[in-house]
Amino acid sequence: MRYLITGTAGFIGFHLARRLLADGHDVTGFDGMTRYYDVRLKQARNAMLARSDRFRMVEGMLEDRSALYQAAEIAEPEVIIHLAAQAGVRYSIEAPGTYVESNLTGSWNVLELARALQPQHLLMASTSSIYGANPTVPFSESHRADEPLSLYAATKKGMEAMAHSYAHLFGVPSTMFRFFTVYGPWGRPDMALFKFTDAILNDRPIDVYGHGQMARDFTYVDDLIEAVVRLVDIPPAEENRVVGEAAIDALSHQAPFRVVNIGGGQPTPLMDFIRTVEHATGRSAKLNMMDMQAGDVPRTYADPTLLHALTGYTPDTPIETGVARFVEWYREWRAQAAA
Repeated sequence: MRYLITGTAGFIGFHLARRLLADGHDVTGFDGMTRYYDVRLKQARNAMLARSDRFRMVEGMLEDRSALYQAAEIAEPEVIIHLAAQAGVRYSIEAPGTYVESNLTGSWNVLELARALQPQHLLMASTSSIYGANPTVPFSESHRADEPLSLYAATKKGMEAMAHSYAHLFGVPSTMFRFFTVYGPWGRPDMALFKFTDAILNDRPIDVYGHGQMARDFTYVDDLIEAVVRLVDIPPAEENRVVGEAAIDALSHQAPFRVVNIGGGQPTPLMDFIRTVEHATGRSAKLNMMDMQAGDVPRTYADPTLLHALTGYTPDTPIETGVARFVEWYREWRAQAAA
């Protein structure tokens, strides 16, 4: 298959591209190489992908439609997977314009591209943040998601709404992924696991928001990639609507459009997560207890029923295993950077 993937120098995009290349597919990557965090990490990911002669890279911003279309001309994609975005809940308070430009205008450009190319399947990354402080758990795709607590979540909700209208008007089969706290090797420096590991190993205190009274449904990156790869072959359509015992399908009645949670349904209390990082690093954390940050939610908790009904798969890597793998990678990465 021929894939066009936006965000291949990013954390999840890198892992997905590497998996698809290993499976023998052709991948054209598109990435803006922004400086939201250390660009050397993005360059290192990109260099690893470039070792494959099946990988081609186009650098450009999502807002630049001509650059995006240039990538499409190279890729001639059968499948488009849109992962590029301005990420981060807290940063959306500091720089809201970048979220509107990337997550709304940029995603609209991807939708226009899909309208023109009519790929077999368009898949786009949304977020569990879209559920806001929903009091009903676990979060199901059928729950209302109309009260986002951050601009980041609001822009992802807007992307979903635009994608539904395009699927209805132009018939592009479109799947929205709602990711739940993805972690693992090659993760972003602004993510909790990276920050905790970096601080603990360098004897600095870690900021613990919500005084530790929070929980996250952590999803190991390899599990997430496995779910995405399986969903590629299941474009939303009436013939694969989930019925019967698991009649919780988010397949639209008006469009070839579906929303799918990707999470294991096993939320971990924040303090348990910190203890897991302590065990993996062999050191104790110094804790700086803080109030909940604006835009944050007290917990995330996926209902993976639909994902399992569609694919037969549910993320299941134990948090102890995933954190240990990240810490091992982190030590290697820091050693290479210091060399």
